[in-house]
Amino acid sequence: MVATFRRVFALAGAKLFWLTLVVVLCSAQGSFAQQLDETAQQTNAKIHELAALAKAQPVDVAVGSGDLLHIDVFDVPELSRDVRVTDSGDISYPLLPAPIHVAGLTPLQLQSKMEQLLIENGLVSHPQVSVFIKEQYSQPVNVIGAVGHPTVYQVIGPTTLLQVLAAAGGISADAGSVVIVTRPLRNDTPREEPASARSDADADAQKITIRLQDLLETGDPIYNIPVYGGDTVTVPHAGIVYVLGFGVKQPGGYVLEGHGEQVTVLRALALAHGLTTFAKANSSFIMRTNPATGHKDEIPVKLKDIEKHKAQDIPLKSNDILYIPDSGGKKALARGTEAALGIGSSVAIYRVAY
Repeated sequence: MVATFRRVFALAGAKLFWLTLVVVLCSAQGSFAQQLDETAQQTNAKIHELAALAKAQPVDVAVGSGDLLHIDVFDVPELSRDVRVTDSGDISYPLLPAPIHVAGLTPLQLQSKMEQLLIENGLVSHPQVSVFIKEQYSQPVNVIGAVGHPTVYQVIGPTTLLQVLAAAGGISADAGSVVIVTRPLRNDTPREEPASARSDADADAQKITIRLQDLLETGDPIYNIPVYGGDTVTVPHAGIVYVLGFGVKQPGGYVLEGHGEQVTVLRALALAHGLTTFAKANSSFIMRTNPATGHKDEIPVKLKDIEKHKAQDIPLKSNDILYIPDSGGKKALARGTEAALGIGSSVAIYRVAY
């Protein structure tokens, strides 16, 4: 009978620990929410500020399929009208015998072409034509990845990388440290080669990689490159490691920046502001997804031994959970970590300075 009661209490204790972890993380949601994305918000404020100040070099945007054009013939109102560019890149115009191919022409080039056609067909002897793009649908820039809200941005004039990022709501908390612009290579496509940015090109596309630090902190406009219709702007997601448990001072998720520096257990612990007074450092462990089985493996970590150089520091991988208990903690608490994260509890995401 005594043994039975002990088993019952043991099971109840394990369930209590699971529940405790969920409750602790949920109750921390309010305070974490105030800190969540704080650095990303500061970065986004700077993106919007610089985007407002940035000026791209004036260029004429070419006409494309789907665009709505307004053509005005001075002093001949019956020939002035709105026309839609077809999928084949043509427009139909009254009194002209054939469709006019306009895709790829700038508004200025189309003005000259329309004046020539009006003269050749005997419609107007000295025409003065003005053309502007009333609605633009042919110059999409796809903005994807770790941004506030992925979007399709229509280029309707000179547009810079910062302006596109601002239109997408800036970067998210788990954004990496670079922005990648993928540009289809065409005969008329400008090639950008910003200093200290990596530019890779193949037969079909050019990839321009720019560090966010250079874009936001140097003030050099060479990094704030123009973007054009057909470009794809990608902000890759950074890896995140989670440092959790009652034995660490600032639990949360820490963004791994791409500096080529390996993030280890000791560095993650430093980011989390170190151990609490009652931490059981040598009872720590890493929960890591096994790619072969899909289950979480537990890797024992003797933090005190690592700090004293008696054991080797352990490299961390994206989505690792470093769990550090305190003297009153139980290993069962960590078992509820994934469940607690999965039910929507907010865990603060801290971005390391670039």
